[in-house]
Amino acid sequence: MGIENVKTIVAVLSGKGGVGKSSVSVQLAQGFAADGLTVGILDLDICAPSIPRMLGQEGESLHESEEGLVPVMLSDGLSLVSVGFLAEAEEAIIWRGPKKKAIVAQLINDVVWGALDVLVIDTPPGTSDEHIGLVSTLKELGRRNIVRAVLVTTPQMASLQDVTREINFCKKTELPMCGIVENMSGFVCPHCSECTNIFNKGNAGMLAKKYETKVLGTIPIDPNFGSTLDNGKNFMKAFRDSATASSIKSIITEIRSTL
Repeated sequence: MGIENVKTIVAVLSGKGGVGKSSVSVQLAQGFAADGLTVGILDLDICAPSIPRMLGQEGESLHESEEGLVPVMLSDGLSLVSVGFLAEAEEAIIWRGPKKKAIVAQLINDVVWGALDVLVIDTPPGTSDEHIGLVSTLKELGRRNIVRAVLVTTPQMASLQDVTREINFCKKTELPMCGIVENMSGFVCPHCSECTNIFNKGNAGMLAKKYETKVLGTIPIDPNFGSTLDNGKNFMKAFRDSATASSIKSIITEIRSTL
């Protein structure tokens, strides 16, 4: 029970909401699984758990065995646990800090994760109780050394400013960083597949240089990307030959090289 047999944890962080952090978490988990790794995904976004919808698992629930809580098993081999399985889909979750920290500890300690090569953890935006609970729980278990952070941002300066705070959080809590993913970097035309830069480009690179980390890659705005996730489909399978899929594969390769 718990994460004693988990080799690596990839914690996906963002400074603010709406930058596609959960979308990136799903792509990483599915990409690792496609590479033949045994993968779990933990959705810790307590106020807005969106992973079940993106994976077509809305309405599912966790079951309890003698050993602990059993993850929902997906057809592609992913093990999924989400805070969204603990409440109704449209219910507002209004929990104070201590309860949030307790839920984080429970979903790490009391789930029968089994032997995993990678556990992808989708965290809420910002640096709040869930993040502190995650770091402290892993520290108590003596497993903080297996965690690597992936930070998601968009090219706009407002998003980059917020992800700077996330970088400082990682430094203060001694959480090693794989690097930064720049999401929504350009727009892919659905007709000709040409990518046009809508926002500023290259700012994530300057940020990475300043804080001695690296840009893992960029993901453009792709209408097919959003629609497949909205319908709980696997984008990497449905559009495996697209430029967006190629970008995601490159990011996965970069992350694996740092683990």
